[in-house]
Amino acid sequence: MPEKNEVLDSIDINTLGWSTFYKYRLQIRKSYKNIYKLKLKRKLFTIIADQLKGNERVLDVGASNRNLGGKVKKEFNLVTYKTMDIDKNNEHDYYSLNEINEPFDLILITEVIEHIEFVEGLKLLRQLKFLLKQGGKIIITTPNIHHPHRYWDPDHKVPYRYDALGGALLYAGFRIEGMYRIYSEPILKYMSRVLLLPLFKFLDLDFARSIAVVARNEQE
Repeated sequence: MPEKNEVLDSIDINTLGWSTFYKYRLQIRKSYKNIYKLKLKRKLFTIIADQLKGNERVLDVGASNRNLGGKVKKEFNLVTYKTMDIDKNNEHDYYSLNEINEPFDLILITEVIEHIEFVEGLKLLRQLKFLLKQGGKIIITTPNIHHPHRYWDPDHKVPYRYDALGGALLYAGFRIEGMYRIYSEPILKYMSRVLLLPLFKFLDLDFARSIAVVARNEQE
């Protein structure tokens, strides 16, 4: 297996295999023809809970205020939950991925990858792969660009369609296990959106605010 730094240094804008990445995007679209083929979930936590048995080691990347960890520990008190975030205004276990030298069963990275340039995002995914145990999983979310205004934020740098995010994960060496749309509004609001679904499809819009992907670490 190549050294970690060799793998990361091999990715740059000039050597990126764009044809390979495009092939992976097509592979995702073959499984999920359009955004509406992604299963709708009301809560991200239900996706996370489905991946936990109760004694895993979890790393939350870009954990912000560690709010997600509170939910995890409440339901799975034997889970080891650690965080990494560059923001030192909150207390975290790590403030750089380079500080981490322990393996994890599950990595969470929610609403983070859109904040960095595309090639850096690929490098990040590769680096996270090295932190996962064999067979470990990553759950990643990003704003759904089919939503009318969800992506537009001044600190967002890269908009990811669902097939682009899936393709990036395949390029980084993961195997996709599931792709989802996240919509957490009250039930009455949800029902009104369902009634308008034919119009949304005609306009290529979606009411789900985020997309989530579950992927497994495959051996290289």
